[in-house]
Amino acid sequence: MPANRTSLILNLPILVLLMAVAGIGRTALAAEYLLNPGDQLHISVWGEDNLQQDVLILPDGTLAFPLVGTLRAAGKDLASLRKAIVRKLNPYIPDATVTVTVTATSGNLVYIIGKVNQPGTYTLIRPTDVMQALSLAGGLARFAKEDEIRILRRQGKTQRSIHFDYSKVIAGQDLTTNILLKSGDTIIVP
Repeated sequence: MPANRTSLILNLPILVLLMAVAGIGRTALAAEYLLNPGDQLHISVWGEDNLQQDVLILPDGTLAFPLVGTLRAAGKDLASLRKAIVRKLNPYIPDATVTVTVTATSGNLVYIIGKVNQPGTYTLIRPTDVMQALSLAGGLARFAKEDEIRILRRQGKTQRSIHFDYSKVIAGQDLTTNILLKSGDTIIVP
């Protein structure tokens, strides 16, 4: 047996392990996005031309789809929503093949107010941390208080305030405060 073929056979378990880890990583990333009010979806049921629709997640977090009725969508990932739709369709279409696709993440919003160059509402199309969001807002304005920035995050019916020290993060210190933002977060720059 040639040496390079032997090497391939001996390293095969490592190759299989790397492929498995890569597959798990992609699956985990796909499941991370949680749906928000304002997101737009395309839902289709294979073989059912009348069950292919673009739907909007309403402000109360629900959506409506034929034969399914009203269904809670906000806070779910795509796989969970798809399973819920299949379950609701089961009395009418047993073993339905359902596809759910996000067509617009219009509900994945953060708000940046205060002393930034471009305050406003920003739609996040990928995981975004505080520094990246401040960059979207054109950076800090001249008299911003770098060490007093706060992120307001709603958790159920309550809110919590998260401290962010811009000067430490930009210096490479206390990077744990440069958190990933969640839909609905408000960054306040005094």
